[in-house]
Amino acid sequence: MESTTGVQEQVREKYGIAVRAVTQSGSVQACCDPGLRCCDPVTTNLYDGDQTDVIPEKAVKASLGCGNPTALIDLQPGETVLDLGSGGGIDVLLSAKRVGPTGKAYGLDMTDDMLALARENQKQAGVTTVEFLKGEIENIPLPDNSVDVIISNCVINLSADKDRVFREAFRVLKPGGRFAVSDVVVRGTVPEAVRKSMLLWVGCIAGALEESDYIAKLKSAGFEDATVESTRVYNVEDARHFLTDAGLDVDAITPQVNEKFFSAFIRAGKPKAVCCQPGCCMPALTGAKE
Repeated sequence: MESTTGVQEQVREKYGIAVRAVTQSGSVQACCDPGLRCCDPVTTNLYDGDQTDVIPEKAVKASLGCGNPTALIDLQPGETVLDLGSGGGIDVLLSAKRVGPTGKAYGLDMTDDMLALARENQKQAGVTTVEFLKGEIENIPLPDNSVDVIISNCVINLSADKDRVFREAFRVLKPGGRFAVSDVVVRGTVPEAVRKSMLLWVGCIAGALEESDYIAKLKSAGFEDATVESTRVYNVEDARHFLTDAGLDVDAITPQVNEKFFSAFIRAGKPKAVCCQPGCCMPALTGAKE
């Protein structure tokens, strides 16, 4: 497995290329390569017109996600939302509108170019209850028990240390807080060589989790009621050209890969009450409501 630092540098480089393409040419398609999600059906038609009409065009074009996390959860006025890997800021800006002037929406990204674009989009949208933070999703720069909801759009699969991501998410959520993300997930076993090629196609540098592993890791971090809901199943025909160029016999591997990779909504919650399993007693939670 690649080191966390090595994966982060790959992600930083490729997403920097993507945002510069949006800034300079107005389209991420200009930079299309095997490491970026430039291929349908992964990134297109994720947001409806009512959403894209109120968001700056560059925020929409810089979205490299695999779902619409803002459709996952019922945000309430006054809540605080954190978007892990916020990119051009589309999900942060949409969330800010839903939590209203008494709420707050944070975006966290480690790419300077993305942060610059997100802040430009925030200015154009005229939204003041948003703050974009520089940092890594493995080390969230927010205090314990500080946010109500965590969202993310096809970013957790890019991390080489997903266990740490889930622990950090659990830490910053308030008791009773909600975790609701879009991500790429694998169903069942897939040969490693084929898996790597498919993950390159969908832009997942570090690799997607198998769905049962995803749930197990969330539970290990302390979350409860974890679920995975498939939203877009990727057919091998969608990736035929890419896989052929990678030197794979698509017809031969079809039974091993067809419809095993999919975009999903993953939901979980942080318990309202204190959980005192060995090693997990957290003093900051002692004031949680039962």
